[in-house]
Parts: sequence; C-alpha cells; structure tokens
Amino acid sequence: MNRATFAIVPGFLLGCLFLILFTRWIASPNLTVQAAGEIAMTPTPTPVGAAEVSASHNEIVANGECSISPRYPDKVRRWCGLIEQYAAENGLDPNLIAAVVLQESGGNPEAYSKSGAVGLMQIMPRDGLAANFMCKNGPCFASRPSMDELFDPEFNIAYGTRMLAGLINRTGDVREALRAYGPINVGYYYADIVLKIYETYR
Repeated sequence: MNRATFAIVPGFLLGCLFLILFTRWIASPNLTVQAAGEIAMTPTPTPVGAAEVSASHNEIVANGECSISPRYPDKVRRWCGLIEQYAAENGLDPNLIAAVVLQESGGNPEAYSKSGAVGLMQIMPRDGLAANFMCKNGPCFASRPSMDELFDPEFNIAYGTRMLAGLINRTGDVREALRAYGPINVGYYYADIVLKIYETYR
C-alpha cells in the first residue's frame, strides 16, 4: 500500500462510522423535530412502580411535609403524598384514608385477600377471585377496574378514596359509608374498627 491509501482508509472508516451513528440517532424514537425545524431529545416516559412512588413519598415524610399523623406507621405514611392528593380532591381527611389503608392492607400495595380484594385499600376487582361473586344481574363487580390496575398504588388510592367519598355523599354519614365500603354481612364491625383507628392515630 502507498501513503495515499494509508491516509484514505482511516478517513473512509471514520466517515462510515459517523454515518452509521448519525443514521441511528435520526431513527431514534426519542428524537422529535419541532415546528421551527430544531431538533430536540425527549425522554421516553418510564413506568413508575411502587418502589419509585414509595421513595418519593419517603422524602415528603422525611421533610416533615406530611399532614397524616406521625402516629401512623411508616408503611402507611410512605403513601402520604398520594393519600393527601386524593383526599383533598374528594374532600376527605387524609387521616381517614390512612386509617382505611392501615386496616385494609397495612400499607402493602401487593395485598390480595382471600376474598379477592386488591391493593392498599383492598378494592374488589372485576377479575380474579372477585369475578366469582354473582349478583342478581350477573357478576357483582363487572364494572370495577382490573387487578392489574388496582395493584398500582396511585390508581388504588385514587379509586378507593373516590369510592369512599361517593358512599359518604350518598349515605350522609361516615360510619354508614364505611359499613358499605367494608366486607358484607359484618354490620358496623368494620366501620367501627376503622373509626377507632382514625380516632386513635390522628
């Protein structure tokens, strides 16, 4: 090989490498071309799991920003941000939602009861064991969310808080609403347990 070949080959290889990398960059799903013709990188949204949500709410608790009583155990208070948000949206005391979470799941977002209730606020889904509960017109919980949805902490707290608020509005009484929210055929037993937690911990 002569000197000219030694000079051309590395340049050619570098040019090919640049072209390959540039082509991959252009084809990236994270790349968007804005209206003005400029190029911007937008991050792909990452699904947030229970661990990430818990970590962010741990920061809220550590900074003393949580309005839920410090008497509640950390495994419940770690959901403080979500409880506060959805309690406020539905006009409820976050300590009441914390009492339901403590009684229902102890703060475990993966709780699954023998009756088929799911997640932090133990809501009956449309599928799983709960699909076996039959009412007059078919499955009792056919209009409910799925188990997958209810295992998501934020979805569970949002749905459960909205459901409890709806029962309070319908009955006009927190105890009556908790009676309807809790297990069937236990009278006020469940409601009184939650109210006792609420009074003791707040």
